[in-house]
Amino acid sequence: MGAISENYVAQAFITNFIPLHYWKSGVTAEIDFVFQDNVNIIPVEVKKDLRIRRGSMALFTKKYNSPYAIRISQKNFGFENNIKSVPLYAVFCIEKEIGNF
Repeated sequence: MGAISENYVAQAFITNFIPLHYWKSGVTAEIDFVFQDNVNIIPVEVKKDLRIRRGSMALFTKKYNSPYAIRISQKNFGFENNIKSVPLYAVFCIEKEIGNF
């Protein structure tokens, strides 16, 4: 189901003219999508359900000094620990200027 969720998000991003980029650190950490707004690099993780681990996202935000990250999952909208939560059903709301919903 994870691959289907990621494919759904990729399709929504392409529809909104958001370029698709991926990040991987060796064999241990990966981020599903990476965007650059005017100045910052913003990681985006896609999770198929409510169980969420923070490892890769924490590594990325620390390494690249990201002011916030975006997590797309079954969780409701929210902002906690510098992570914007976006429900999977609302991914189409993310516009090219990454911070806009």
